[in-house]
Amino acid sequence: MKQCIHLLRGGLLLTALTLAHAVSAANDTPTLGELTPIGAERAGNTDGSIPAWHGGLDKNAGTLADNGAPSNPFADEQPLFKITAQNYKQYQDKLSPGLIAMLNRYPETFYLPIYPSHRTVAVTDSTAKSVEHNLASARLVNDGNGLENFEGAIAFPKPKSGLEVMWNHITRYRKGSFKLITDSVAPEPSGDFSVVTTEQRFTLAEHLTGYEPGDADDVLFFYSHRITAPARKAGEVVLVHETVDQVEDPRRSWIYSSGQRRVRRAPNTAYDAAGPTTAGLRTADSRDMFNGAPDRYEWKLVGKRELYIPYNSYDLASPTRKYEEFIKPGHVDPSVTRYELHRVWEVEATLKPGKRHIYSKRHYFIDEDTWAIVEADHYDSRGELWRVGENHGYFHYGVQAPLIAMEVFYDLQSSRYIASGLTNEQPKPYDFSYRASASDYSPGALRSAGLR
Repeated sequence: MKQCIHLLRGGLLLTALTLAHAVSAANDTPTLGELTPIGAERAGNTDGSIPAWHGGLDKNAGTLADNGAPSNPFADEQPLFKITAQNYKQYQDKLSPGLIAMLNRYPETFYLPIYPSHRTVAVTDSTAKSVEHNLASARLVNDGNGLENFEGAIAFPKPKSGLEVMWNHITRYRKGSFKLITDSVAPEPSGDFSVVTTEQRFTLAEHLTGYEPGDADDVLFFYSHRITAPARKAGEVVLVHETVDQVEDPRRSWIYSSGQRRVRRAPNTAYDAAGPTTAGLRTADSRDMFNGAPDRYEWKLVGKRELYIPYNSYDLASPTRKYEEFIKPGHVDPSVTRYELHRVWEVEATLKPGKRHIYSKRHYFIDEDTWAIVEADHYDSRGELWRVGENHGYFHYGVQAPLIAMEVFYDLQSSRYIASGLTNEQPKPYDFSYRASASDYSPGALRSAGLR
């Protein structure tokens, strides 16, 4: 009898210990708590100028134009006020150094129209699921140059370092596979410009068909672009296999030149190399505001702050606007832009001793609701602010994905700039039904793409 009692007590003790361990393990499991499904703060700010997040816009938030662009759900709104070179000091705690520099560089013509803030970005179920996995499993490897146990989108929804924030930008959600036709312009100081048209294709590794499991485990995404206009540049094609760790396994890239009619490796399509369509105004690793290997910089997470940033740029993306309306000398016409107050992550990158790059320091501001870089300041070797990058984005509610109306880089020294990602004058710029096979992103497919 006593033996039975001891066994019973032992069993109860074992059960209690097992339950306690289970509760402890559950408590140790990371959760997003009061954050959104991708790691932004759900609550608004104290004075209500930044609203709470209530799920973003649904698919019926507006209508689509003939070219697929969404209508502006805030078309009736007027600016609350304008920030100019004359009044910016009263707002400078909510302005990036780059925007302050632009106001001082163009005091008579550049300003920021400030609109009411709207948190329009919705989160798909698949994105939320992958973020939940990444929260528990994803981690940096090889001194932060690569990822491990990552899937889907947004590697670090609760980042603890500047590198983790930058990886969130690189791995942010932007549809699994799509084809996009965009225009870019690089005006002369006089304002004269010509248009370069590019057909781009993008596919995440897990959305690619026709390959054996394991073949693309080291690839984050596949990308290609083909210049279609003007005629003198048409036919050049670039192919990129973007690897997960570009230090241990450098980016694999190829180029097809229509003049030479041959495919060759392009190992220098990285870091501070200048692209053929950038007029020398943007480096290879500044495309998409930042891309590629982070190994040449020390990354400091400054923290979070409230900032006036380009946001909900539906008007700028409208097909009713022609490029000649807003591509002006020195900078884009501010009347077509829209700035709102939002919370951003702030990251500073400082060039490591012994490393080479034309930018000695880079200063990034990353939107909490998309993890996209929205403002980027670039400093020259003397430590002086040189170039200012901006991402004028919007949430395409029709396809439930953040898109870019315009990516612009201003050169404060030359008074020139490059604006890319423009779709206003393209009759059918978007193709989100695009599905790709492994052969579509093979070097052998480059030549046929260049001859189309």
